[in-house]
Amino acid sequence: MAAKLKTAVLGATGYSGLELARLLGRHPRTDAPLLLRRTAEKVTKTGDSDGHPAGLPDMSGNGSLPVQSPIQPFSWSLVEEHGVGLLFLATPHSVSRELVTEAMTCGLMTRGLRIVDLSGAWRLKQEQHRAVYGFKDANAQAAAELTERAVYGLPELKPNADQIPAAALVANPGCYATSVILALAPLLSAGMVDSDRGIISDSKSGVSGAGKEPTARTHFVSVADNFSAYSVFGHRHTGEILEQLALNSHQLIFTPHLLPIPRGILSTIYVYLKREMTADEIQRCFHDFYKGKRWVRIFPASSLPQIQFSVHTNYCDLGFCLARDGRRLVIVSCLDNLLKGAAGQAVQNMNLMYGWDETEGLQ
Repeated sequence: MAAKLKTAVLGATGYSGLELARLLGRHPRTDAPLLLRRTAEKVTKTGDSDGHPAGLPDMSGNGSLPVQSPIQPFSWSLVEEHGVGLLFLATPHSVSRELVTEAMTCGLMTRGLRIVDLSGAWRLKQEQHRAVYGFKDANAQAAAELTERAVYGLPELKPNADQIPAAALVANPGCYATSVILALAPLLSAGMVDSDRGIISDSKSGVSGAGKEPTARTHFVSVADNFSAYSVFGHRHTGEILEQLALNSHQLIFTPHLLPIPRGILSTIYVYLKREMTADEIQRCFHDFYKGKRWVRIFPASSLPQIQFSVHTNYCDLGFCLARDGRRLVIVSCLDNLLKGAAGQAVQNMNLMYGWDETEGLQ
C-alpha cells in the first residue's frame, strides 16, 4: 500500500484552516495533518488559540475533529522534521508572501516541498491588480520569479487544469472570484457576451468570508438583521476576475455585500449578449464547457440555485434566466465560501497535484 502524503496546515485555527484540517483528517490518501500556528498567536494550555480541549470544531455541524497532535508553533525545521510534502497556507496575504519566498530561497521547494496558498499573495500576475495588497517584498527577484511560477488553482478552467499537476506553488482562488469566474467563463470563452456594454456582479457572502478576527463590521450587533455593501470599486478579488476572464476594469462592476449568515456566497451577474439567443443555446454552452467537471452543477433554465443547496459542499451551482428579448441574461452562482471558495478547492487542487481523483476526500 502506498505511503500516505504528509501535509501541514499553517493557520489551522482560522475558519479555512479548520475546514482544511477536517478535510485532510478524513482524506484516504493523507496522514493526519501537522497543525501549525504563527508564533505570534496566543495559545492556551489546551494547545490551540481558542482552547478547544476536545479538538478543532467542525463547522459542518457534524461534531468535532479529534486533534491527532497539538497545534504547534510554525518553523521550517518542524516542517522538514515531519517530512511534510505539501504545506497549506491559511495565513494573511503578507505572511504567505513572505513564507513562500523563504521556502524558495532556503531550498525547501527545490527539495520537493509543494505549497497551496489560500491567500491572495500569488494569485495576480499583473502589477496594477496586485497593488491593492501593498506588498513590500524584501527579495523582489525571488518574489517576481514565484509570481511567474505560481499556478492559479481553479481546476475547471484551462490552462489551469493542465498546469496544476506539475505545480510547486498553487494560488488558491478567492471565494468571490471563484463564484464569478465560473459563472462567466463559458459565455466569454464562446464569445457570447457583449463585454463593452458592461458586466455587473452583485455578490453576497456570509460573515465567515471576512475571516475569524472580529471587526466592528462583523460583530453580531452589526451583522444581525442587516445587509450591507462594502469595498465598492476596491475589493481585492476584482483583479482576479479581470485577469482570469481577460476583461478590463471598464467592463466589470463588482460589488460585494455582507449577509447575516455564517457561510455561503450568492453572486447575481448581469450581462448583455452580442446577439439574440435561446435558453437552449445558453444551457448547451454551460454543459459543454463543464462537461466532466464534477464540482460544477448546472441548473435547468429559469431554475436558480440557492445558498442552502451548496453550503457544506464543494459544489458551485450555476443557473440563469434569459429575458424575452434574448439579449439580456442574469446568471446566479452559489457556493460555500469555506469549501469551494477556500478549503475544499485547496483539497481539489491537492488531488490534481498528486494524480488522484478530484472528488477524493470531498464527498
